[in-house]
Amino acid sequence: MKTLHKLFLLGLFFLAISCQYEFPEDLTPAPDSGEADFSKMVSIGSSITAGVMDGALYNRSQRNSFAVILSEQLKEVGGGPFNYPNINAEVGFFGPGPEGLVLGRLILRENPNTGQILPNPIVPGNPYTPYEGDRAALNNFGVNRISLATSMMPEAGDISQPQHPAFNPEYARFASNPGNSTLLGDAANALANDGTFFTFWLGKNDVLGYALTGAANPAMLTSDENFTLWYNSALNMMLAANPDAKGAVANIPSINALPYFNLVPWNAVPLSAGQANIANQGFQEYNQGLAQAHASGLISAEEQALRTVQFQQGQNGFLMEDETLTDLSGLGLPPIRQSNSDDRATLLLSQVLGQQVGGSPTAIYGVSVPVEDEYVLIPAEQEEIANKVDSFNAIIQAATQSQSDRLVLVDINDLFNKVLQGSISAGGVPLTASIAPPNGALSVDGVHPNARGSAFIANHFIDAINQKWNANIPKANPNNFMGNDLPR
Repeated sequence: MKTLHKLFLLGLFFLAISCQYEFPEDLTPAPDSGEADFSKMVSIGSSITAGVMDGALYNRSQRNSFAVILSEQLKEVGGGPFNYPNINAEVGFFGPGPEGLVLGRLILRENPNTGQILPNPIVPGNPYTPYEGDRAALNNFGVNRISLATSMMPEAGDISQPQHPAFNPEYARFASNPGNSTLLGDAANALANDGTFFTFWLGKNDVLGYALTGAANPAMLTSDENFTLWYNSALNMMLAANPDAKGAVANIPSINALPYFNLVPWNAVPLSAGQANIANQGFQEYNQGLAQAHASGLISAEEQALRTVQFQQGQNGFLMEDETLTDLSGLGLPPIRQSNSDDRATLLLSQVLGQQVGGSPTAIYGVSVPVEDEYVLIPAEQEEIANKVDSFNAIIQAATQSQSDRLVLVDINDLFNKVLQGSISAGGVPLTASIAPPNGALSVDGVHPNARGSAFIANHFIDAINQKWNANIPKANPNNFMGNDLPR
């Protein structure tokens, strides 16, 4: 009994001191909007803003755009609803297929014949349908393939002129007044209607569209002069829509971090010894012509070596066009060579490399028939694109700094470079510049981030906003967002 009595008294003692103990305060800062107002955010941009993933805009991708993820975090500091033009498509529209088929988003699929795992479209896909919701209540004005120029052109949404070069079906489906309104005008009107904050990510397609098509169409590359004019005009239009609104402006990432330019290796042609011998027989006359051209002083020894076609057993460079080679058409010699480690193949090459041309078993893309310029970036084109990204980003930085009281620069280029270097992670889980699940940042198309990558981008916006306006917007947990689906 004495023991029980002592235990009872000891319990009363601890109960008494526990009632008097003051626990330390939670030192985690409370969510705070700081010096900005996030009650209505408007976003304007291109495919990443829209939520394109796996080469298509579809329900899951749209729900996981960086803009939607950012808007969810802003609700912790007074942010309001964020409405986007629902696509109502489970697999979306990747492109037209044969015999009138519509191709849907890309998935990783194993080729049963080769064992290779490559992106392939889901068949069938979903054609575009008009947005049936309240177009005046939209917050997200991200549109796939939109450029600075087309964001200001009413033809982009003119459904009566679908053949116009500027026509964009993804804008046309929710344009406020098709054929008269513009994407930029719609976004500015939304900001003018009680908007308080905006994100601005236009300009990416003024160089990336050119790169994605192998730098084959110079008309797709915007000049520095036009970029400066159009970019400042577009940004100033948003700023003028509401003189009190603040904004976050994103720049353009380098192509180096995009798997689209890294997935197909330069030596992607496997040949047996017999296949190599047969292929080489078709280029004996061509190689002899190169030797004569060198002997005549028309080309250097270095160019002769570069252009000489010589296949061997194992992995080989693919046969390709190169417009920078010396014109030897007078000798009947085409501007072709084999790819080398300095070249970057585009992901599209995987769809044609090794295929028969016209059903002929001797006409093989990349072996006996050169692949066209649109499938590969040669070193000169890579340098041109890198220089253009640098010059565009300098223009973006200058435009942002000129309105530094209202704007903050979100350095997406720096983020993508750090992902490439392997220095970005969440909770110890890394983010990689690949499409490989589960840690790959890019969706299966090799260009657009997947949901997990979008969460990191949203957090990058939050970091810049918090620092600029002394806010404390909580960040998303990227590990709560999925990467790419496993191969099927």
